[in-house]
Amino acid sequence: MNELETLKLLIDCKPLTEDDLSHIKREIAKKNKTDLSLNSDLLALYHKFLKKGKISENKNLALLLRTKKIRSLSGVAVITIATKPYPCPGNCLYCPSQKNMPKSYLKNEPAIMRAIRNKFDPYRQTQERIKTLEKNGHPADKIELIIIGGTWSYLPYKYQEWFIKRAFDACNYKTSKTLSLAQKINEKTKHRMIGLTVETRPDYIDEKEIVRLRYLGVTRVEMGVQSIYDSVLKINRRGHKIDAVVKATKLLKDAGFKICYHMMPNLLGSNLKMDLQMFKEIFSNENFQPDMLKIYPCVVVPEASLYQWYLKGKYKPYNEKELFKLISKIILTIPEYCRLQRVIRDIPSNDIAAGSKTSNLNEIIQRDLLKQGLKSKDIRSREVQDQYLTKEKIYLFKTEYLASGGKEIFLSYENKDRSKLYSLLRLRIPSNHFNPLEKNISFLRNAAFIREVHTYGQLVPLKHQEKAAQHQGLGKKLMLLAEQIAKKEFHIEKMIVISGIGVRQYYRHLGYHLEKTYMVKRI
Repeated sequence: MNELETLKLLIDCKPLTEDDLSHIKREIAKKNKTDLSLNSDLLALYHKFLKKGKISENKNLALLLRTKKIRSLSGVAVITIATKPYPCPGNCLYCPSQKNMPKSYLKNEPAIMRAIRNKFDPYRQTQERIKTLEKNGHPADKIELIIIGGTWSYLPYKYQEWFIKRAFDACNYKTSKTLSLAQKINEKTKHRMIGLTVETRPDYIDEKEIVRLRYLGVTRVEMGVQSIYDSVLKINRRGHKIDAVVKATKLLKDAGFKICYHMMPNLLGSNLKMDLQMFKEIFSNENFQPDMLKIYPCVVVPEASLYQWYLKGKYKPYNEKELFKLISKIILTIPEYCRLQRVIRDIPSNDIAAGSKTSNLNEIIQRDLLKQGLKSKDIRSREVQDQYLTKEKIYLFKTEYLASGGKEIFLSYENKDRSKLYSLLRLRIPSNHFNPLEKNISFLRNAAFIREVHTYGQLVPLKHQEKAAQHQGLGKKLMLLAEQIAKKEFHIEKMIVISGIGVRQYYRHLGYHLEKTYMVKRI
């Protein structure tokens, strides 16, 4: 039986579920006396013969053959690329420094291995990920690009601009002379960059840096906060105090950015009680209130200065039971307007001298919580993913909280018991005294900000109108509601959106126009 006959037999059997697909694949392998076919290989054959007109389109089969389905179930295709090895201004005890690697990263981490394979070239890294996603059946129309590799804001400006331009070039499948031209093309190309994230230190954020980040197209900033205790920051040689985090958080939010905190329980100088209290405070103290969270419990690696403290018996990490119990309690403190991005770094267990080596700690904890009748309220645990039901009634929820001298209004469409989150919007009413000194962002005065609009569920290609949570108009409804709230409740007549380059067209259809690097509308 040749490839085409095998594929046609698979189609004729009409698998409806993954179990059906597995059973049919086993029967075909038995009949052909061959090894079981990989889904990725069958998907490649499907696209090959579909393109040649040998078979008809079968969307259900294509979805069943899609590998690593979680890759696009949050409504975007996430692509992570790394910058070249470069010095870092910090000297943190816990941070590994490996020769010829970006600061804080190890050569065996998956994203870094891809970067090494592509010689840290942003174009090659981005293109490889796009091709891999599409080969595995994932649309890559809406790309959320995450740039890792130490302190972004410490890198030379020319390198920053070149790096991001080449990433845009990769999405555009075209080389442009300037970053601005590459961004302009990306507004209408197939692979649009709808979000751009960089990692940096809070003490490197000021108004000039904010202007710089917006020029580059950045929409989200991940900050290495690690701890909110000055004593802990000091003993770990962090190089700044918590006031730098408070200042950076306010500046970024008042300029519309989304913020992700990197938090590190189990640091030298902390303890279980302090760590739990730390997470309670970041969601009760208005100086913090991150939109997203990454929890990276401290581990000891030989490449970090902390390793010597560990060898001398001056540092002892929590045992697995203590850490499990702590993270379980922390997860339950996360409110419904924050997304827990991940727990535990991708550091291979062989590289860890002491500390947790359980790479799927979050998954294990979430399962254990469910057995106890408990569940995280965070965004990621409630995303609708592929559980979209056209007949299920959805409700509008409105959550308000104070943050960095302003008011945050979190709007969401969810099912009745809030177990399925379909769409969300973050509306910010900045503090009245917000008065940017930087002339390039002076127009941000007297305006409300939409910092994020996101509809969850399976990523749907831009030109398709399939039955999924995306493309059902939920985002537009939330936009209209946000405009009404800003005008009627706060008497604000200008709305500003921090838009990813690839989403500008969407906002233009809603009456917004480009001003500087933001989408703006009089309401």
